[in-house]
Amino acid sequence: MIFLGPLYNWVATTFSDRINHFPLIRLTFYSLDKTLLYFLIFIGVRLIWRHHRHTTGGWGKELLVWVFVFYLMLVFALTVFRGVYFPWQLHLYLHRPLSDVNWQLWTQTAKLQQGQSIVDFIYNLFGNIAWFIPFGVLYPAIRKKRVGLFTTVLTGMLVSCIIEALQFILYTGISDVDDVMFNTLGALCGYLLYAIGRRLFRR
Repeated sequence: MIFLGPLYNWVATTFSDRINHFPLIRLTFYSLDKTLLYFLIFIGVRLIWRHHRHTTGGWGKELLVWVFVFYLMLVFALTVFRGVYFPWQLHLYLHRPLSDVNWQLWTQTAKLQQGQSIVDFIYNLFGNIAWFIPFGVLYPAIRKKRVGLFTTVLTGMLVSCIIEALQFILYTGISDVDDVMFNTLGALCGYLLYAIGRRLFRR
């Protein structure tokens, strides 16, 4: 890790024996570290682009764009690019059978519900919803033209499908239709929060 190595080493030394799901914490640290690296690259490119176009104002929305990009990078780091740090470390698995994809709703979630670890079940269900709530809030907020519920939810579903497809091709996770369903629900909840906040702000 480039940025969070010392902090992670301290956390691992202090808490690895006390926390049952420490691999999830390790994944979070590595994902945050990768996100920070590529986000700094994004900021540099973005500032050069703004300077080239002589853009001076609109920093409020610009900061929202930065938050949205950081959020997307972190989601993809957590779900797709788990075991790699740089693009050249990726490997494609183009000959995997489609039968590896879980096409039946609630199948994998039901297995987790019946399993011994309630943490895995809660993270799979509520985590997948919670991770896409920011999408439903930020996506309509950064768009120049106003977008509605349908466009936001549909875009969130497409992003979720892209994540599941990349997980399948890169073999970095379980491609599950349940994840798409929960992510889409999260985007819906996020947009409702955005619409409520927009209405209250107008008042």
